[in-house]
Amino acid sequence: MHIPDGFLSTPVWLTLNAVGAPAVGLLARRAQRESGDIKAPLLGVMGAFVFAAQMINFPVGMGTSGHLVGSALLAYTVGPAAAAVVMTAILALQALVFQDGGILALGANVFNMAIVGVMAAYLPYRQFGRGRMRTFAIFLGGLLSVLTAACLALSELLLSGVRMPGPVVTVSLGLILVCAVAEGAITVAVIRAIERVNAGWIRGPEAMGKPALGFIATAALLLVTLGGLVASSSPDTLESFAEQVGIADQARSLFETPFADYQARFFEADWLAQAAAGLAGLALIFGLGLGLGKLLRNRRAAGRPANAAGGD
Repeated sequence: MHIPDGFLSTPVWLTLNAVGAPAVGLLARRAQRESGDIKAPLLGVMGAFVFAAQMINFPVGMGTSGHLVGSALLAYTVGPAAAAVVMTAILALQALVFQDGGILALGANVFNMAIVGVMAAYLPYRQFGRGRMRTFAIFLGGLLSVLTAACLALSELLLSGVRMPGPVVTVSLGLILVCAVAEGAITVAVIRAIERVNAGWIRGPEAMGKPALGFIATAALLLVTLGGLVASSSPDTLESFAEQVGIADQARSLFETPFADYQARFFEADWLAQAAAGLAGLALIFGLGLGLGKLLRNRRAAGRPANAAGGD
């Protein structure tokens, strides 16, 4: 799902960077207004969990794999605006530190997964996520978040001049649908698990207690330390698609990092290298999420007197 540099034409990635940056800024301002109801640690813990889950690929058939994207999960646990900001931080860290997704293509990945993906996930939840159809709404939101982001990615490649044979597109869309169904099912399972630990959470993010935060943090640690032992090594759907249409060799990196491909280069054992990279990523994402939560909350608090004064 992460588009690397070299796949998109200059006009396409430039346009999406120009669109994505102000859109995230507007969502950050919205999240600032809503942050009084959200505990800052929740942003860090949920961001860390989504980062960890994205590291674990599962087989989807025909020699390809997929992984949780997490747009829906973030939207349901921290709200859509904050979810877009946290997902943007995750995507930026992945591109800059782990070379997962391009630097120039960051705007495209943010637009697809952090902006449109989050909004597509939240729409069914907002419409009927509080009644009898709540479980279906959660599932549908997860499914739509992946389908929407993937179709946007394919459209951006098409606009960049990538030739797409019909049979390849058909097969790829089928595999993407499998990933989308898995996203919905995993999202439902995670939400239910959180509610078993913290039943009061259904009232909103402000009700998330320490037991639930500890549960999510523990799950993230287990994913990055042990998940690599069972994760699929097959290419994901975008990588497989790129190989089939002949653009895989166009992927390039603007620079090298010691944590490229989620492998800490200073360890020789594959499992230890991945676990070390994952733990480093968890710490970075948690710190970013916690910092963002505190920043949004502080700005909201600082803005209250000014707003009150302006209204007098």
